[in-house]
Amino acid sequence: MGNLYLIATPIGNLGDITLRALETLKKVDLVLCEDTRKTGFLLNHYQISKPLLSYFEHNELKRIPEVLTMLEKGKEIALVSDAGTPLISDPGFKLVRETLQAGANVIPIPGPSSVLAALISSGFPTDKFLFLGYLPRTSGKKEKVIREVPKETSVIFFESPFRIINSLEMIYKVYGDIEIFIGRELTKVYEEKSRGTALSLIEKFKKSKPRGEFVAIFNISKELPENQGQ
Repeated sequence: MGNLYLIATPIGNLGDITLRALETLKKVDLVLCEDTRKTGFLLNHYQISKPLLSYFEHNELKRIPEVLTMLEKGKEIALVSDAGTPLISDPGFKLVRETLQAGANVIPIPGPSSVLAALISSGFPTDKFLFLGYLPRTSGKKEKVIREVPKETSVIFFESPFRIINSLEMIYKVYGDIEIFIGRELTKVYEEKSRGTALSLIEKFKKSKPRGEFVAIFNISKELPENQGQ
């Protein structure tokens, strides 16, 4: 039985890849990836040549039996996402579950993560945190998720440039003008980190059109100031 390697790749700066990740990519028989062009660019940068097979949300169920068959034949297979740690807001958990049930070994190769990069640079407590992935698109579901987050916990979520203002406005509606951290394009050339009140960040992004990928963090105290959280 072969092994399935879950390999974290850079979230922006190619220099962030680990030596172990490179060693593993060099020895596997096949690399499963969301976008073969993006992963191909990464491998070419490090002069690694490997067969690539697309693995994303819409072909996941089709791919799983194929991958299990290859593992049964002793193939060594890597799974990567376009950026960061596989399975974090990306497909893969179903494959991991089926691989374990089939008796194959799943080996994590840890490395870059935008979730942790944002958390440790946010100024919010790091001892207890909750990652929500992307917030729901509909207002009702989004408000429900935001209202139900635990207190005194650093809450982390991803957001697109098209919905970041709406999400900040929803946080303001629920909790008032609380402090929020926003990380944009972390580790990339145009990395930007902002921490301010909900209203100040809303104003900032209304003045300057949001671009890139966002990680947002907030933390609700047990007792909100008067007039907040209404």
